[in-house]
Amino acid sequence: MGEGSTDTPQGVGHGGGREVSQLSPSHVPVLLKEAIDFLNVRRGGTYIDATVGLGGHSYEIAKRLGAPGHLIGLDKDPAALERTAARLRPAGSGEADWPSIELRHASFASLGEARGPIADGLLADIGVSSLQLSDAARGFSFQADGPLDMRMDPQNERTAEQVVNHLDERELADVIYEFGEERRSRRIARAIVRSRPIRSTSHLAQILSAAARPMNSGSDKYERRIHPATRTFQALRIFVNRELDDLKALLEAAPRILKPGGRVVIISFHSLEDRIVKDAFREGSIKDKYYRVLTKKPVTASEEEQDRNPRARSAKMRAAERV
Repeated sequence: MGEGSTDTPQGVGHGGGREVSQLSPSHVPVLLKEAIDFLNVRRGGTYIDATVGLGGHSYEIAKRLGAPGHLIGLDKDPAALERTAARLRPAGSGEADWPSIELRHASFASLGEARGPIADGLLADIGVSSLQLSDAARGFSFQADGPLDMRMDPQNERTAEQVVNHLDERELADVIYEFGEERRSRRIARAIVRSRPIRSTSHLAQILSAAARPMNSGSDKYERRIHPATRTFQALRIFVNRELDDLKALLEAAPRILKPGGRVVIISFHSLEDRIVKDAFREGSIKDKYYRVLTKKPVTASEEEQDRNPRARSAKMRAAERV
């Protein structure tokens, strides 16, 4: 990875100590088995979990790497890294065969700084985590009242409150349309501008509920099923965190950092992300000849997993191998 400075949470080491913590029952990694199978983890290799989150996928990678291996975990969110550091802490006598683990407070876009092939595999689970959604103070969800923040990295300057209160109406409509695929973006932007200042998630959700009613009684079932605020909240989150720009940077860097035979596995949660991944893998296999695409169609969660974990319903996984 790049040679710039990194932030490693206190308590992450590379030798003896406590036993490895199991994952919290409330945290359920999406498409866990499928992702690990496609990653094809090689003992003793170097693997990057570009969105380490609460460590669900990382834990399974680490178990397969063994002591000769090296796992690098990245995340924008320092709160997630602090929790994951404890879960992935190298073990004592009970888990002697454990890889060296390096956690970095960084966006996966920083992988573009890497020089030469360094990894046998790369995994990224794109999107907001259960930890972020469940904390009302982070402002990601309209299910509970909280500040309009939505920053994955609290050190970033731009918040959702700044966006909804200071972008002009046309720019705001463009953001909602482009990143939320919301057809009623102009109507919504107009309602937001007229309601300024907006300080909380519940206030914004009320405005969106009034402005984003179904266009007509014949609207499709999906339109009637999702909350009127869903697409606008998604758009604001993506814009605030530069998620699509970071994803493009990750996909551009992946062929350079993967060793021959190394695999890249991407899990996305909406069509904008999946389209970017699909196009990058297709271009890499047809035009540039550095990929063998392993998933002709995106891998989706089984009905059993969807019932167990509603977040899995929109997940799509794609994988490719460096050739």
